[in-house]
Amino acid sequence: MVGKATISVLILALLLLTTSIFIATVDLRSYLYPILLPRPGGRFPCSTGGGPLMVYMYDLPRRFHVGMLRRRSPADESPVTAENLPPWPSNSGLKKQHSVEYWMMASLLYDGGGGNETREAVRVWDPEMADAFFVPFFSSLSFNTHGHNMTDPDTEFDRQLQIDILKILRESKYWQRSGGRDHVIPMHHPNAFRFFREQVNTSILIVADFGRYPKEISNLRKDVVAPYVHVVDSFTDDNSPDPYESRTTLLFFRGRTIRKDEGIVRAKLAKLLAGYDDVIYEQSFASGANIKVVCTILIDLSTQGMRSSKFCLHPAGDTPSSCRLFDAIVSHCVPVIVSDQIELPYEDEIDYTQFSIFFSDKEALEPGYMIEQLRQIPKERWVEMWRHLKYISHHYEFQYPPKKGDAIDMLWRQVKHKLPRANLDVHRSRRLKVPDWWDHRR
Repeated sequence: MVGKATISVLILALLLLTTSIFIATVDLRSYLYPILLPRPGGRFPCSTGGGPLMVYMYDLPRRFHVGMLRRRSPADESPVTAENLPPWPSNSGLKKQHSVEYWMMASLLYDGGGGNETREAVRVWDPEMADAFFVPFFSSLSFNTHGHNMTDPDTEFDRQLQIDILKILRESKYWQRSGGRDHVIPMHHPNAFRFFREQVNTSILIVADFGRYPKEISNLRKDVVAPYVHVVDSFTDDNSPDPYESRTTLLFFRGRTIRKDEGIVRAKLAKLLAGYDDVIYEQSFASGANIKVVCTILIDLSTQGMRSSKFCLHPAGDTPSSCRLFDAIVSHCVPVIVSDQIELPYEDEIDYTQFSIFFSDKEALEPGYMIEQLRQIPKERWVEMWRHLKYISHHYEFQYPPKKGDAIDMLWRQVKHKLPRANLDVHRSRRLKVPDWWDHRR
């Protein structure tokens, strides 16, 4: 009896479903769409959702990347692996601050070491499975290595490398498929890729700031702001029972080697701060063969100065940002940021007002105003900012092997955030018959 009743119910349900499909009140395609949808190249659309970013890294000759680390070593064109990756040179001086490109490449070479730690990006060997494509051209190191003075004849080597990498990209069907929009290209030095950067302006660029880029080449909508690689040692044992009192200097200001484009605001601030007893201002002069010696001494002095100061000044110079901001963060010295045009790394995830003080250029140049404001900050608030610096400083560490939540892990997450817009641009470009009307709206 029960069996007959069950059969009757099933027949009735089938009859209702058939009738609904016939009169078009139910469309089974909407339920089956994810299954029936073809998977071009073997990957799902929007596959960057929950898992790690799948990144294909171009296999470029060593002259485009690690070959520049050891210019005097014999020619070696063997593939770069986690086992033979040369370490970043310890004597590189200030070149280190723009070495983001090296650490991004290293993170993709790392095989995980057998651990279970989840990473934001993993390397895939099949480009058809990739969400993004990484171009390991060390454009910042190339600028610093080949004709750093820009008028040096050696700068032709930098230019030729840019020509060669463009040829490789233009011949790639994956570059052609997206117009380069899903390609990630590091350009951290303000002068990196300077000869042909407009020819890769659709790609996701990894930059320090936008100070020397027209908005049609680089902008916050599509590109990723990366921190400088800090050049001072991290303050790993900052465990004073009373950090406020142990830091006896109110404000530390580290200058740079004097040059003509150092920045009007920075130069004026140096003069304004010269008369205060609780402000330390360091300025270096260097040229020629002495530059490495001076840089080493300056870094050591900066380490001492930042660790003994409550606040560290970061004024805009020839570009909106500089390494001193990130040196201050890993020294747990509360940054005082003076820049009307600065953009900061990971700002969709990190609120810099919780551990930094901001002044406009106009406010900072008003005699006595900035120092008075800093002196009025209560001890309790400063200690809270100091604790926050200790909590977030690991996000600014570049290291190998990479670790969860370090600078490179955060950068790959930022790239992941940019990809939906890149994919939107790719898909729209394939169907538009006329130039994009949206950009020409009044």
